[in-house]
Amino acid sequence: MDPLYAFVFLGLFSPGPNIILLTLSGARFGFRPTLPHLLGVAAGVGVTAGLTGMGIGALLAARPTLELSLKIIAAAWILWMAYKLWHARPGNATGKDRPMTFVEAVLFQWVNPKVWAVALTAASAYPGTGGPWAEALRLGSAFAGINLGVCLFWTSAGAALTALLTRPAVWTVFSRTMALALGAFALMVFV
Repeated sequence: MDPLYAFVFLGLFSPGPNIILLTLSGARFGFRPTLPHLLGVAAGVGVTAGLTGMGIGALLAARPTLELSLKIIAAAWILWMAYKLWHARPGNATGKDRPMTFVEAVLFQWVNPKVWAVALTAASAYPGTGGPWAEALRLGSAFAGINLGVCLFWTSAGAALTALLTRPAVWTVFSRTMALALGAFALMVFV
């Protein structure tokens, strides 16, 4: 078995922005309404990993300004989401709240520092024997397939927590803990 798969599983299963957001969305909106978000994460992570197989890591290393810009955008977006989670109410309390859409979840992967870190590490630590297109396909399919299972698990875990989060005080502690964890990832972008 290719050791890439174990690395990808451990890298994606550990808490990060996607895990936090999917768990919270599962708890807040339920499993079925979170499915577009979940599928967008799996697809976006696969595309991001595929791009690392095409050599985008070398491009980022050669263009420090581009890398810094990506980090600033990532930190700002993650902090914005943490702010929104800090003020989140259970379920669709305001009528305007909704889970992230498929497209929003795919686009979020472009600024998700954890996904980039795991993908760039996988591409350099577990290189394939094929050319860039074969490597892009190998990494993209490994990341998307494994991450689909990871996303299903964490969204289900969040949905299972719904019954425990019915009291407003308990919900507030949960959502603010998740917001603080997400905010910490914004700082880790620069580490």
